[in-house]
Amino acid sequence: MRKEIHPDNYRPVLFIDNSDGTEFIIPSTVKTTETGKAKSDKKSYPVFRVEISSATHPFYTGQEKILDSAGRVERFKQKQAKAKKKR
Repeated sequence: MRKEIHPDNYRPVLFIDNSDGTEFIIPSTVKTTETGKAKSDKKSYPVFRVEISSATHPFYTGQEKILDSAGRVERFKQKQAKAKKKR
């Protein structure tokens, strides 16, 4: 990594996922006043809490759900079934 290109406050930060407590130590410039110890190495880091991360986001966990408030998917499936019957 090249020296003297990062801001002064560029340092390792402990990001904690509020959903399940997963921790990530990532270099960042995020402003935070909270500090805490990481489970992995027991060192003290500035802490930034996130609502969702790659550990809990449905896209990354494979738990995606289709939200169909208007019944569009069901109507599409019905039309598709009718079209197959006509063949």
